[in-house]
Amino acid sequence: MSMRIKKGDKVLVTTGKDKGTSGRVLLVDVERDRVLVEGVNVVKRHQSARKFGESAIVEKEAPIHLSNVMIEDPKDGGPTRVRAGVDKDGKKVRIAAKSGVVISD
Repeated sequence: MSMRIKKGDKVLVTTGKDKGTSGRVLLVDVERDRVLVEGVNVVKRHQSARKFGESAIVEKEAPIHLSNVMIEDPKDGGPTRVRAGVDKDGKKVRIAAKSGVVISD
């Protein structure tokens, strides 16, 4: 899949148990086509006492597939596709297909 989603983008979850929630992208895994979104797909992991000093149950985000998220439109906050364009200076930019607004990098 083409990497139209980058670290720091605000995205909406379109499918799964967290459908409708939004958050910032913390990490993009290009090899596995997965993204880590803040506050989405939170799982509990057991932490061993030997390795970390004290045993605990830790909640952290797990990656979700890239096809399950869409960029949030900067204009109206809804989901949008991303298309490529060129600005006045001749620099490549990402454009929200729904509203035509340039997505900041």
